[in-house]
Amino acid sequence: MTQKIALITGITGQDGSYLADFLLEKGYCVVGMVRRTSTINFDRLKHIQDKITIVQGDLLDQMSLIDLITEYQPDEVYNLAAQSFVPTSWKQPVLTGEFTALGVTRVLDAIRIVKPDIRFYQASSSEMFGKVQAVPQTEDTPFYPRSPYGVAKVYGHWITINYRESYNLFACSGILFNHESPRRGIEFVTHKVTHAAARIKLGLQNEVRLGNLDARRDWGYAGDYVRAMWLMLQQDEPDDYVISTGETHAVRELCETAFGRVGLNWQDYVVVDQKFYRPAEVDMLIGDASKAKNELNWQPAVNFKTLIEMMVDADLQTLKAENDLD
Repeated sequence: MTQKIALITGITGQDGSYLADFLLEKGYCVVGMVRRTSTINFDRLKHIQDKITIVQGDLLDQMSLIDLITEYQPDEVYNLAAQSFVPTSWKQPVLTGEFTALGVTRVLDAIRIVKPDIRFYQASSSEMFGKVQAVPQTEDTPFYPRSPYGVAKVYGHWITINYRESYNLFACSGILFNHESPRRGIEFVTHKVTHAAARIKLGLQNEVRLGNLDARRDWGYAGDYVRAMWLMLQQDEPDDYVISTGETHAVRELCETAFGRVGLNWQDYVVVDQKFYRPAEVDMLIGDASKAKNELNWQPAVNFKTLIEMMVDADLQTLKAENDLD
């Protein structure tokens, strides 16, 4: 049996690294695309860097994508690359659109031109629902994005459907709700909180400043969610799927769980700062993953409490090593 080849854009990110782990275990040859910059961070890939092929390409450069697909002839392409931090999308809305919206078109068009039998996965987002039109959200819930990032993701989602229907490509979108892990960027609120709890426990800082403590999200584990990405591309027909836990938790509960893990009362250390409020807050994001459960036989394995405690434990371990603490 010929070894399958998977191309992952955004492989240095949280999802890219977990997906690379998963595909290597499945026996794939994994090719990861990175941009040519002076600050590529391979920390999340250190444990597998000798097992994957890193290549240079750019979602802003159509020819680099055509050349990559021509050279490596992947069976599956997972487009995880994007400007993915919502607050940054307010400061860089045009760049966010270039990467997160038009970048998807460039990948799809490269596939159409070079190897139209590729199976393509697009990373859609629950941020597309924004000002939610129904609770919980399903594949049929209308989109109402509330940030430049959300708007760009809606474009990426619909252009994927458009290429699927227009060119008969096997193109799927996973509408993933928030998913976290010890590899999550420190700028995201879950990791900001778990990292702060660990630092405060070790005496390395005194407080953490957060925005809206009542904001609620459907938080799952990234390791569970990359399995859903793969399952989508193994089906007989391409389709779109909501991937979520179906539970919602407030930032306040996140703080309680994280600080509780290290035996501290979160209220003694968390300071609400208006600076961290969004210009337009999204409403009740909670997904209904019934379709994925029924058609993909997918279920999340890690619950919210276990996830947050896993992140706190990992932060403690890392910080102790960095600061030479017992």
